[in-house]
Amino acid sequence: MPLPPEEPQIHESAQGPRATPASGRTAPTPRPVPGPRPAAPPRPGRPGPHRPAAPTQRAPHDAAAKPGPPAPAAPAAASATPQIQMIPASAEGALDAAEGAVDLLLDAGRPPGEVLVLTTGDPHPWASHELSFGETAYWAQHDAGDDVFYADAATADRAASRPVVVVAVNGGPETATAAALSLAQARAGALLIVCGDPQRVNSLLGAGV
Repeated sequence: MPLPPEEPQIHESAQGPRATPASGRTAPTPRPVPGPRPAAPPRPGRPGPHRPAAPTQRAPHDAAAKPGPPAPAAPAAASATPQIQMIPASAEGALDAAEGAVDLLLDAGRPPGEVLVLTTGDPHPWASHELSFGETAYWAQHDAGDDVFYADAATADRAASRPVVVVAVNGGPETATAAALSLAQARAGALLIVCGDPQRVNSLLGAGV
């Protein structure tokens, strides 16, 4: 009679160990929780930190303060004088020589508004024609600065500086010619072309050309 109760006890102990492996399988399931990895999206947010690049701009400002030496460069530019070219011509042919020089300048690509032509004797025909409409209209074209401007030595002091000045020494008193040449040197930013008698021009300028 005691045998039958012992057998059911053995069956219960066999079922117990099987339950333990089931619980072990549930443990690996929480491991594949890669929830924290989505934190990677903050990486694209790094462009925001590029704003601190602004301090890099401050650095150049500091560098700008250092260039104290460039100041001497300004006097160097002031001391620069225009290049002088001499075109031998008689008083009668000086105006034609000046016209030829202007044509060469324009053909070379020089903008018309960068050329000023001065005459020491008779005014250029263009100047005479434009002055017939009044000085206001005449000088308005000078101020526009979009074409070659012709001026007489007597009124050349009203002309503004231009990169190229062409002087036609086509007569006139020595004092007026000397004043025109001096003014032309002051008005020419890069190039001064003098059309006339070389000996006369040299003596008036006080130096070889």
